[in-house]
Amino acid sequence: MSNFKRTGSVRTHWNIYPTKFAMKTCNPLRTITESMNLVPNPKKKLIPLSIGDPTVFGNLQACPEIQDAITEAAASGLHNGYKPTLGWAEARQAVARYSAHQGDVKPEDVILCNGCSSAVDMIISVLVHPGQNILCARPGYSIYGTISAGFGIELRHYNLLAEHNWEIDLDHLESLIDEKTAALVITNPSNPCGSVFSRGHIEKIIEIAERHYLPIIADEIYENIVFPGVEYTSVAALSRNVPVLSCGGLSKRFLVPGWRLGWIIVHDRNGQLSEIRKGLTNLTGRLLGCNSLVQAALPAILRHTPQSFYDELNSSLQNTALIAYDMLREIRGLNPVMPQGSMYMMVGIEMELFPFDSEMEFVCALVEEQSVFCLPGECFKFPNFMRIVITVPAEIMHEACARIREFCSQHRRMDKRIISNGI
Repeated sequence: MSNFKRTGSVRTHWNIYPTKFAMKTCNPLRTITESMNLVPNPKKKLIPLSIGDPTVFGNLQACPEIQDAITEAAASGLHNGYKPTLGWAEARQAVARYSAHQGDVKPEDVILCNGCSSAVDMIISVLVHPGQNILCARPGYSIYGTISAGFGIELRHYNLLAEHNWEIDLDHLESLIDEKTAALVITNPSNPCGSVFSRGHIEKIIEIAERHYLPIIADEIYENIVFPGVEYTSVAALSRNVPVLSCGGLSKRFLVPGWRLGWIIVHDRNGQLSEIRKGLTNLTGRLLGCNSLVQAALPAILRHTPQSFYDELNSSLQNTALIAYDMLREIRGLNPVMPQGSMYMMVGIEMELFPFDSEMEFVCALVEEQSVFCLPGECFKFPNFMRIVITVPAEIMHEACARIREFCSQHRRMDKRIISNGI
């Protein structure tokens, strides 16, 4: 007979319920889009200008060198086991070499993650305490809210200025900072705006961060997806005293989002991140590393992908963006902002010209009548705008914009000036 005795009360019924962390966690972008209950016009094929996956339409493909690298890694039979939790040494070294434009990057500064979103998750997990706040862009991507909510972290949104190519309103940014502000998030190039900050603007942002002793989280997943004639500068390359944790990955620039490989680069300044490094190392023990095959392919991908692949991708995106911009700016009531890079364009809607109470209603009606799906500005905390992706084939973008033109023509209220003139 056992000598062990029960302690405390015994359960008398099922009592299974989720944690507060899980129930507080939600992706507002998913929540909003799933609540829209959209039914496209069955007479017109749906054109989804809403999905930030460059592979959806099949026109943008990873180059042979990228495909060959993963094929060779699998065929070798050498990479079916676990890799070190921080990442395979050769892969970390390859990322360090590839990121030399960010400054002096050593392999030990690199941590491989399960995609860039995982990198952001790890950084926020180690850097920000419950009850603190982080500063994020408005309009901005929803992942920061998704991650922060479960941890009890407040998001404070600084404004981007559409009339200035989506630069940060620096006065507004600085007004949000207090003793509980733990970090400043900069997404450059931007999702959803498609903007690329100038060197001078980044220097002003860094000055504010230095003045308030704020580390910077640099989300640079769209790094180097910039249109011809536009210069890209990494935040870390300009920071002398402000520590920077930059996030990157394969998904966007290399057109393989499903491969789920991203990275964190720790740009320490004067030892400010020594304890953060330890915390990040501890967190890698939770998931025990990312995909071993993609890690094995990474050195060849970063070394052998030809410059022509990057150039052709950026030119293709710019061409499609120009089609959309030129067509949409001719539609009275719409004000597109021409992007400088990334994969998106924001389009302003003069709501007073249309019989809709919000851009959400505008977008829903556009789907139901014209089968064109754009994301409402509400997804990015920015009303009276919608986001379109520019990764679609040129002919599909032309068709989508023609349908948007027809929709606006049918719903636009008569110009008050015309009515007053009796015409």
